[in-house]
Amino acid sequence: MVQIDYFFTTISPFTYLAGNRLEEIASRHAATIRYVPINAPVLFPRTGGQVLAERHESRKTYRLQELRRWSRRLDMKLDLQPAFFPANPAPSCYAVITAAQVGGGDLAGLAQAFPRAVWAEGRNIADDEVVQEIVAGYGFDPKAINRGMFAAAETYASNLEEAITRGVFGVPFYLVGDERFWGQDRLEDLDLYLAGKL
Repeated sequence: MVQIDYFFTTISPFTYLAGNRLEEIASRHAATIRYVPINAPVLFPRTGGQVLAERHESRKTYRLQELRRWSRRLDMKLDLQPAFFPANPAPSCYAVITAAQVGGGDLAGLAQAFPRAVWAEGRNIADDEVVQEIVAGYGFDPKAINRGMFAAAETYASNLEEAITRGVFGVPFYLVGDERFWGQDRLEDLDLYLAGKL
């Protein structure tokens, strides 16, 4: 069975715009998805990029236009100036990591819920209560998630090193073996690749 390694962060608007298309693609091709939350602000400078605050104004302007265009194209609500951005993504990333380990809930839904909370619902995913509410809403036991947070922090760090070693430089990023796809706008290419057409 084919495995898609999905590198992402819960705070990214482009992760949000990916919606559930990855899961639909995986279902079509009987592929599994390994959810790999990473620390994108640390990833960027280590792989030749820049964090958003340090980018040239022309790049920031283009990013906003892309977000507006894609949100309309996909018919997804998106607040270009969300109330809680930037926010620390670590607690929600830890929650996804722990949820994958303990099981019992909707992991795909959880991974999609955190960026949606930021970009469409005006919620603060750095707040423990918000994290617990979202976790519970997708069928996971908040107490079990909390117990795994310390170990999840170690996994979060190792996920970053794996990402860098395997050539990941942005989010969302999809890997099938050594084949790389960067960005939610490359999901169609991933679909075609899995169909043997690329």
